[in-house]
Amino acid sequence: MKLLGRKKDDRGGSGDPKAPGASGSTESADESAAAAAARAGTAPKGRPTPKRSEASRKRGPVAPAPMTSAEARKRRKELGGPKLSREERKAQRLERRTVMAERREKMMAGEDAYLLPRDKGPVRRYVRDVVDSRRNLLGLFMPAALGLIFVMLAVPSVAVQQALSAAMPALILIMVIDGFFLGRKVNKMVDEKFRGNTESGWKLGFYAASRASQLRRMRAPRPQVERGARVV
Repeated sequence: MKLLGRKKDDRGGSGDPKAPGASGSTESADESAAAAAARAGTAPKGRPTPKRSEASRKRGPVAPAPMTSAEARKRRKELGGPKLSREERKAQRLERRTVMAERREKMMAGEDAYLLPRDKGPVRRYVRDVVDSRRNLLGLFMPAALGLIFVMLAVPSVAVQQALSAAMPALILIMVIDGFFLGRKVNKMVDEKFRGNTESGWKLGFYAASRASQLRRMRAPRPQVERGARVV
């Protein structure tokens, strides 16, 4: 039975929840709720609530990337602070060189705080003293090798070339044998002096041989004992 004055497809009524009018009112209510939530500092629907630190953080405008290298240099200069004068730059360089020279001098003197990691510790200092207190055949390797190479280049004789070619492997073999015995001696002395030493004998032997193969004046840190001194 039809009621008077009411049509079947009436769209203005509020009784049908699926009517467009009701949907529009629902959407407007959601929008107003989202706006109120945004004003209150909460996240809108469908998004996680931001942390308080993120909500309170204010990001300033980000400068655009430089378009040219000149603009990039200018920006680096601005970020680097005020420009120094020539005298100030010179004083800065002199101060830096002075500091580096002081650090190198302390390193060459054997101060543990300024040494390289490979040279630090009482065990390594003891090994250096043992090597520096004796005459090593390994110390003659570099001068002898350079001398042989110079003679090979200066004298084009075939007989000389063959003799020197045979002398080079013999020289290398002698140096290897001397380094082996030096490593054994160093490890024996270290074991007697440092009972709790846990460092590998191979590493200590190689450290001693590599130092012994250098000329005495070129060793770093600088030798702290004289040749022939008794190291205990």
